[in-house]
Amino acid sequence: MNSISPQAVRSRRQYVTAGLASMMGTTIEWYDFFLYGTAAALIFNKIFFPSFDPLTGTLAAFATYSVGFFARPLGGVIFGHFGDRVGRKSMLLITLFLMGIPTILIGLIPSYDTIGHWAAVLLVLLRFLQGVAVGGEWGGAVLMAVEHAPEGKKGFFGSLPQTGVAPGLILSSLAMGAVSTLPEADMLSWGWRLPFLSSVLLLLVGWFIRLKVAESPDFEHMQRKGDKVEVPAMAVLRHYPKEVLVVVGGRLAEVTWFYTVVTFALAYATGTLGISRTVMLDATIWGALVALFTMPIFGMLGDRLGFKWVFMAGAIGIVVFSSTFFSMLQTLDPGTVKIAVAVAIGIVYAALYGPQGGLFSVQFPPEVRYSGISIAVQVSGAIGGGLAPIVATSLLAYGDGDPRYIGWYLSALGVVAVVSATLMHGPARFGLATKPLGGVR
Repeated sequence: MNSISPQAVRSRRQYVTAGLASMMGTTIEWYDFFLYGTAAALIFNKIFFPSFDPLTGTLAAFATYSVGFFARPLGGVIFGHFGDRVGRKSMLLITLFLMGIPTILIGLIPSYDTIGHWAAVLLVLLRFLQGVAVGGEWGGAVLMAVEHAPEGKKGFFGSLPQTGVAPGLILSSLAMGAVSTLPEADMLSWGWRLPFLSSVLLLLVGWFIRLKVAESPDFEHMQRKGDKVEVPAMAVLRHYPKEVLVVVGGRLAEVTWFYTVVTFALAYATGTLGISRTVMLDATIWGALVALFTMPIFGMLGDRLGFKWVFMAGAIGIVVFSSTFFSMLQTLDPGTVKIAVAVAIGIVYAALYGPQGGLFSVQFPPEVRYSGISIAVQVSGAIGGGLAPIVATSLLAYGDGDPRYIGWYLSALGVVAVVSATLMHGPARFGLATKPLGGVR
């Protein structure tokens, strides 16, 4: 009894700070990540791949974008290992810098006209480092919020790191929207660099905030009990393969949906449909504003109704709304376009993403939790998010400009997510694990 009372007392004092710090930290990191995605859709094909035709240049820009996703599983393994062995907090501080510094450097890369193909090489290298950082960031931020949170509110606090995605998306869209008002020549020569360079301010703010947070109570309790695992990733794959697979299956729909909506749809609407960049960026901002409020609501609903049921509702939303989303874009009406993006991000995506932190955390015990959720989430991120713009662009070409095949693809992933969610564990898995891990301790 006495051994756990310090944890309980400290949790009551720290859970609000931990939740807010997780939200602020992910806001900064996702600002950096989304900034790249927006630039890849609108600018990088002209800056780094000008010798290609517009469609091939866009595919090349999205290919460099995908490198960040393929680096995520590596980041999940590395930071998951040390997060389970050394602690959650220190990994969050490292990932913050590993994300922020490459973003600043991207803003300093000379164009193709200046250094030729080396510009694209540098872009890919920095994008890779960003992906490694995000691969380790998400799991740590979610666990710091969930493991600090009191019982009955883990879904709400687990939604706060997810909610940080919305202001990150808003800030990046506002930044790119501001520079997009510049004359074309100015935007392509120096204007696009300003949002990347400005992230140095966010980096310093994020570092200050995360220094204020104490280590996770669950990790410290595990440390006192001597429950550390020598190779957490191996333990996850050996003892929890089903949990990994159902999380991967569940998240594929969420991450593919999101990056199709915020990245591919931006390029499709502006390049194919002729909708202005301003309209699409405004629509994205409105969608993110809605999500800023709905994600915590869906997290709270997860506490009351069950995380998996809220998550399944979002997956069904993909099945129902995917074809309608593209039909609404094709109307070319700015109001209809904004409603489409607002529903796609603020309702469908938020219902999937809001309860996700609480749902995925309970699939693994504390001693391998960081590794477990990081590996599963980042593998699905590499497959779904990394390929989303490329697959969508290819399906659009296959359909001769008709996005119906994209809608079918998204709907199929929604069905997979529903099935995966039904196989996930319930909230009883929030407690400290009692299942032995055999010889891997």
